[in-house]
Amino acid sequence: MTGVHVQEGPVILIGYEYRLQLQAEADLFPEGASFVGQVRSAITAATMVAELSTAAGNVLRVDGRTLEIVLTPDVTVNLAPGGIVLDLVRTDLTPDRHLGFVLEIPVALPVTRLAVPGGG
Repeated sequence: MTGVHVQEGPVILIGYEYRLQLQAEADLFPEGASFVGQVRSAITAATMVAELSTAAGNVLRVDGRTLEIVLTPDVTVNLAPGGIVLDLVRTDLTPDRHLGFVLEIPVALPVTRLAVPGGG
C-alpha cells in the first residue's frame, strides 16, 4: 500500500441505523477474515466513539469483494452533529493489516427524532 485514501461516506442520521457497503476491486475479504475498526470524532481524538468488529457483528462480510459496516441506533444516538472518521484493520493476519483507507462520514441531526431504547 502506498498510502491511506480518505473517502467520504453518506450522512449518518443521529438515532437511526446506518449501513454502508464497501466494495473492493479484487477479492480482499475471504471467508473467515476478521476486521476491527474504531470510530472517532476526528483522527486526532483520543477517545473512541465506538468500536466495530466482525466478532461484534457490525462489520459484515457480504462476499469476497464487499464488507458492510453497521452502526446501530444505540451508537448513532450518541454522535454529535458534524462528522466521524473510521478505518478498518484486518486482524486475522500476522501482522495485522490496515486496509489503507479512512472514511470521513458527516453526521446530522434529523428533524424526526424517535426514542431509542437504551440510547443517550
